[in-house]
Amino acid sequence: MRKLLTASLIWLACLSLVTGQAVQIDFVEYKLDNGLHVILHQDNSTPIVVTNIMYHVGSKNENPERTGFAHFFEHLMFEGTKHIPRGEFTEYVERAGGSLNAYTSNDVTNYFVLLPSNQLELGLWLESERLLHAVVDSVGIATQKDVVIEEKKQMYDNRPYGTILLETLKRAFSEHPYRWAPIGDENHIRDAEDHEFEAFHEMFYVPNNAVLVIAGDIDIDETKRLVEAYFGEIPKGEHDIFRPEVVEPRRNREIRDTIYDNIQLPLVLQAYNIPARGTEDFYAVDMVATLLSRGQSSRLHQRLVDQQRVALQVSAQSLALEDPGLSLILAFPNMGTDPEVLENAINAELEKVRTELITEFEMDKLRNQIESQFVNSNTTMASRANSLASYHTVLGDAGRINTEIERYMEVTREDILAAAQRYFTEENRVVLYYLPKQD
Repeated sequence: MRKLLTASLIWLACLSLVTGQAVQIDFVEYKLDNGLHVILHQDNSTPIVVTNIMYHVGSKNENPERTGFAHFFEHLMFEGTKHIPRGEFTEYVERAGGSLNAYTSNDVTNYFVLLPSNQLELGLWLESERLLHAVVDSVGIATQKDVVIEEKKQMYDNRPYGTILLETLKRAFSEHPYRWAPIGDENHIRDAEDHEFEAFHEMFYVPNNAVLVIAGDIDIDETKRLVEAYFGEIPKGEHDIFRPEVVEPRRNREIRDTIYDNIQLPLVLQAYNIPARGTEDFYAVDMVATLLSRGQSSRLHQRLVDQQRVALQVSAQSLALEDPGLSLILAFPNMGTDPEVLENAINAELEKVRTELITEFEMDKLRNQIESQFVNSNTTMASRANSLASYHTVLGDAGRINTEIERYMEVTREDILAAAQRYFTEENRVVLYYLPKQD
């Protein structure tokens, strides 16, 4: 019965689809005296509600000698609180017919709870407990050390191609804390003492470093009253919040390496340093990735997979980060194709983007793809809540949930050509060959 209720809630959430055109996401926002930023989005079309809290802390806020702390706390914050017994946080949600999850990135840590709308108060109580009364003790720390170390082994170390992100970041960034992935170093986690975790928690998991988004079947005035009741008396953090100010120097030479892994098929990867999310050049750079690999009619798929048949699969995507990030191209060579042949084919397509204006037809297709992406990105209450939190936290303006698409629509063919010439260059890239281990 519990699984049926949860499945029904997820299905209802997906019913809030917007088709054909993007809809205006209306919201109100304000700040509590303790610094907690609050965003309320009312949509009474389905009887569900999402409580989403995003903390402005990710792997880039960590000590280089103690990486993985933000991801560690993603796990630890489910351990329990002063009033929620250890291991029962999830049980509260599931007994109410809801679901929950969390994620950690280089920039943020996000938690959300999806519940029937008549359980809003439960969601607020759970998140206020997690914020005010999280238990950071030796038992929970020891437990989660084992959990996250095992996760790294399963998801990264012992998984085919699992180390791609780790190997790429440490070559693409020489000084910026993006040079390590959110999973961190298992030795850093294992060696860290309890007081180090306690200090990290005291600095970052405070109201003045968070945004609370409540979206769904709510009444704005009543929800404001409940937010004040559950969060208003939580004290503001006492420490200055660490924000890295490192600026990654512009790359002036290609970095090339070969990784031997437990894999059957080789892989070719290129990583290009790109501007930060929200900056003027970012939108054109992101559209280059879409041009290259979005769908079977994309340039790389048509040329490398369909025509030349040098690739089994190819993809390009942007790591859109708060500070300058990366654009990645990954391709699997076809059977019998030397990886160098595949790389040369990729480079030939990039040279076209650097030297020729894309066609008007391709430009129209790009705009349509971007518009479709934005429409689909806010189809559920959970995705809307996450978008509002992310736009506020990373870009400082939740209203960009409605206006961000305009920045893409303003990009011209000339902008794309200029971005390709500036960022998709040999001296600005990392090239990795993943090859099967030899006996």
